[in-house]
Amino acid sequence: MNIIERIKAPTPKFFKRLRSIGLALLAISGSVIAAPVVLPSIVVSIAGYAALAGGVISAISQVTVDDASLRQAQGNNDSELDIKDALGQDQDKLNLPRDGTE
Repeated sequence: MNIIERIKAPTPKFFKRLRSIGLALLAISGSVIAAPVVLPSIVVSIAGYAALAGGVISAISQVTVDDASLRQAQGNNDSELDIKDALGQDQDKLNLPRDGTE
């Protein structure tokens, strides 16, 4: 499953909440960093780390896939290999190197 398919796949409920928390953390820290008033350097430094953490949390939460919903959406409930079949991936090429050589 490539990154585009992962992003489009259903996300579990817990990770949807976690993604929202990460985006809120990112927004709050961004507004602290861009504040027009002079803030202590430690506050700006903490806001920078909070922005980084919020971005990472949101990105990881977005690419987390709910396998049960994916199987149900594809009409398959058997195994992970059946999901890869449903997504159109060739079973013979799953373990090949991705550098273009065969």
